[in-house]
Amino acid sequence: MSRTIKAAATPSTAPSGNDTVGQAVRELIADVRGRGDEAVRALSARFDRWEPESFRLDDERLAEIIGTLDAQVIEDIKTVQANVRRFAEAQRDSMSEIEIETAPGVFLGHRHVPVQSVGAYIPGGRYPLTASAHMTIVTAKAAGVPRVVACTPPIRGEIPAATIAAMYFAGADEIYVLGGVQAVAAMAVGTETIKPVDMLAGPGNAYVAEAKRQLFGEVGIDLFAGPTEILVVADEHADPFVAAVDLLSQAEHGPDSPAALITTSQHVADEVRRHIDEILPGMQTGDIAGPAWRDHGQIILVDDLDEAYRVADGFAYEHVQILTENPREALDKMHAYGALFLGEGTCVSYGDKVIGTNHVLPTRGAARYTGGLWVGMYLRTVTYQEVREEKSSAELGELCGRAARVELFEGHARSGDVRAAKYAGATLPWTDHYESARA
Repeated sequence: MSRTIKAAATPSTAPSGNDTVGQAVRELIADVRGRGDEAVRALSARFDRWEPESFRLDDERLAEIIGTLDAQVIEDIKTVQANVRRFAEAQRDSMSEIEIETAPGVFLGHRHVPVQSVGAYIPGGRYPLTASAHMTIVTAKAAGVPRVVACTPPIRGEIPAATIAAMYFAGADEIYVLGGVQAVAAMAVGTETIKPVDMLAGPGNAYVAEAKRQLFGEVGIDLFAGPTEILVVADEHADPFVAAVDLLSQAEHGPDSPAALITTSQHVADEVRRHIDEILPGMQTGDIAGPAWRDHGQIILVDDLDEAYRVADGFAYEHVQILTENPREALDKMHAYGALFLGEGTCVSYGDKVIGTNHVLPTRGAARYTGGLWVGMYLRTVTYQEVREEKSSAELGELCGRAARVELFEGHARSGDVRAAKYAGATLPWTDHYESARA
């Protein structure tokens, strides 16, 4: 039986929907929809104090910005993107297109067709978030998306050079220094200078997330994003210090980021708590991680690992890290998670920044029914059908006529009747035009 040692506030399992935020976002989207570039410029000046001659960076300006970066930064960006690209391309290659013959001359198939345009939002805030460019843009390009528009806000009035470089090397076709709801709305609904996209991807603050929520349907989106979540499953073999460091690594994402430990060991539980209390005061991001752990952190003691996996599935957290003697056991025992991190040799931070799997993952319990962003999200699996044999078409026509009339869909039935008549000589009692039409 599980026993909670440190309880946390219960996180919301619903998308934003905050009335104040929602109303503000509705008004901002309507403004961009109505006034286009004029609204985008005014909102950028209002919220970011950013009103350049052009929000879009041309090739000359891109080269100038990228040229300010240290060579090691550029090399690291390219290395990480190669990791992301390699995995995304392998995923793409695993998606077979099919065609089968279900009856003589009856062919059914499906193809994977890329979305034709994607808007990638790369958040800024206090720090440049280059990894978001890797995850959204590189993956879209691996899927074959021909046009990727990328937006990122200025940071304290400055262009985030590392983020721009990441967007460029990832393969973005259009790069804008533009943030907030105005960027998301401009990409979704279009303006005089920004052609609208078919899909939006990438994380952002509560306003950006709400904008995506409101625009969903008019455009596709990747996921409804919530606060970053981490859950560590540990047995008596786990290193408590490693577990404590890894829990806090994700708590620094935001003061509302849940962090949980489920363990079979009282010793591990006590030591993790002690280490966290020791680490937090000297942590540079302790002003964020501290409230996250205080208000949303928890430690749960369970009797055995089977119970640990069941409890973990109930959380359905974004990131689940397995620090046990046999971590791969979780692949069979667990079912609800955004991504698994198996063993002490890996960690959630690798997934966030460098290893190559995508870090845009389901939160707020959505891992119960969906996975994260991957190359397949940028592909539409579409079907086709072809009947080449007249006999098969006639047989399908007769079947369609009967099936449709059960549902009282006479028009559907007649489409089948026509083919049964044309290819097998069946009569059409509902019309006297058929013979004259054939003549």
